[in-house]
Amino acid sequence: MRHDSPRARTLLAILLAVCLALLVLDSRAGDNPVGVGARAAGAIAFGPLSSAVATVAEPLSSFYTTLTRAPGAARHIEDLERRNADLAAEVEALQADGVRSAELADLFTLSGLGGYEIVPAQAVTRATGQGYSQTITLDVGERDGVAADMTVINGEGLVGRVMDVTSRTSTVLLLTDSSASVGARMAGSKEIGVVSGSSHAITEDAPLNFELLDATATVKTGDRVVTLGSHDGAPFVPGVPVGKVRSVEDTPGALSRTALVTPFVDVSRLDVVGVVVAAPETDPRDSVLPDDPSKGDK
Repeated sequence: MRHDSPRARTLLAILLAVCLALLVLDSRAGDNPVGVGARAAGAIAFGPLSSAVATVAEPLSSFYTTLTRAPGAARHIEDLERRNADLAAEVEALQADGVRSAELADLFTLSGLGGYEIVPAQAVTRATGQGYSQTITLDVGERDGVAADMTVINGEGLVGRVMDVTSRTSTVLLLTDSSASVGARMAGSKEIGVVSGSSHAITEDAPLNFELLDATATVKTGDRVVTLGSHDGAPFVPGVPVGKVRSVEDTPGALSRTALVTPFVDVSRLDVVGVVVAAPETDPRDSVLPDDPSKGDK
């Protein structure tokens, strides 16, 4: 370990004496020539050292400033995240509105082809009534001209019929309910029968039972079925697409013929529907059915 030399101690003593003298001179009021000169000399001597210290300390100062502003930055980030979530919700709402607009357009197209006067509605809840397993509640009721035993459709075809009505809502029995039944006709022919629901759960491909009154009637996979129509259009108006035959049961000797039908309407995803408040003046027959690419127009 190196010890301080007598020369170094002497230099340190001189510097301390000079500093003390400068302090005494600088404390006096007025512009003391000696003090001003001394300060100028000090600035020349120690200026470079001060600049170097400032250069080194600047990043530390900036870091400290960033730290002091961190709470504000955190709030800004939170605001941005909140705005991003709001924008995402708006985009989702716009997409939902777009889907509803498309469904509404399809509904008006179908009702126009069939000559059905409708009241548009939205399926707001799925309910289970006493004795029924597959029903929905609509946001329209008596004040909108809706009554019991009216046909309910969407842009794809038959949904069901109105069971109960209040001033503002109505309950619809879906065509897939095990207690539901509707007179039906095979498209392109005069063969008639009854389509009824099944005990299957509500799914996209839940089948319907189609019992033809003529046991010798020709029916095959892919044949399409429409509503036969009721007296005065209640509870079902004629010509509404019901579904497509998916399989035919072979029952020799039976008095009727049975087929399984896949409904055109996916009752598990109902949103925009229409209640038919007035039947068409004439039976639209098969004109409401879309073109069948596999079979061509019948």
